[in-house]
Amino acid sequence: MTATTLHDPSHREALWELEAAFDRGDLVTLFGTCSVEYDGRASSSLGPGARLVVLKPDGSALVHTDEGRTPVNWQPPGSEHRAAVRDGRLRVRSVRESPDERLDVRFSAVEHLAAYGVTGGRSVEVVGSEADLKERVLADPAVVEPGFEPLATERETEAGPVDVFGRDAEGRPVVVELKRRRVGPDAAGQLARYVAAVEREEPGGTTVRGVLLAPSVTDRARDLLAEEGLEHVAADPPADGPGDDAP
Repeated sequence: MTATTLHDPSHREALWELEAAFDRGDLVTLFGTCSVEYDGRASSSLGPGARLVVLKPDGSALVHTDEGRTPVNWQPPGSEHRAAVRDGRLRVRSVRESPDERLDVRFSAVEHLAAYGVTGGRSVEVVGSEADLKERVLADPAVVEPGFEPLATERETEAGPVDVFGRDAEGRPVVVELKRRRVGPDAAGQLARYVAAVEREEPGGTTVRGVLLAPSVTDRARDLLAEEGLEHVAADPPADGPGDDAP
């Protein structure tokens, strides 16, 4: 694996390396002080702060802070990465045309830039995963509750992709977050953010339900779910992975 690293580069040095890395099809990481603007299905702004940005050759763009395992902003595969120096700042932009979305990251200072010639892709078979749990829900929606109708998986929202989105027997929108293990308050908080994001996308006044589908939750998670008006449904992933024959 080839790698190029720059420490405390000037904006011009960072720009030249980014352009070369994009041409080579490298995976790029940048760490520094930046602000973030998103415009697309909705609009969002993130003020200045020290953050990690990951730009993948498939078009994915991820912005990470010092909290949580999921990015606070991102663009999905299929976006185009661009870079420029404007108004004394390094601007990194990821653009997607369908739907029309733009993620702008503006660096006032770059502390570290690295470009990697990553190859090999990913081929990992995991048994008892959240993907298996998702397949279980799609095959038997009553796992969530009787009358539940799945409408979409990995629905994109400004808070992140929703595992399963659907409607209950009364037609109300439902956000389902899937976890394959016992979870704590972080999962409850994640579900609350997804529900809030979907509510902003739904017609005014629409109540969106949130269901955390997991084998079990901690007491603190249960309290937080109750505080947010969210629900927990106990369910395990199937013991056999997709394509396996059950005994």
